[in-house]
Amino acid sequence: MTPSETSAFKAAMSGSQLRRSLIVMIIVGTALNLINQGDALIEGGPLDISKIVLTYCMPFLVVSFGAWSALQKEIQSRKQSQNS
Repeated sequence: MTPSETSAFKAAMSGSQLRRSLIVMIIVGTALNLINQGDALIEGGPLDISKIVLTYCMPFLVVSFGAWSALQKEIQSRKQSQNS
């Protein structure tokens, strides 16, 4: 990872960005789990734990990647404006 990628990653995984990722993970992950396994929850059937974990991980990863990508672009544009 380049220094800008590393600092963007640190920023995306801390503070308000991490909080936002966790909130989206809980809300979207819960909604998707209810959609995907609602019948098993209502009927008391077996739950697929791996699906539950993956369903919560995906929204977290998507939001975190979006934050990392935006922060990386911001860092790069700041460096370019400082060099010109």
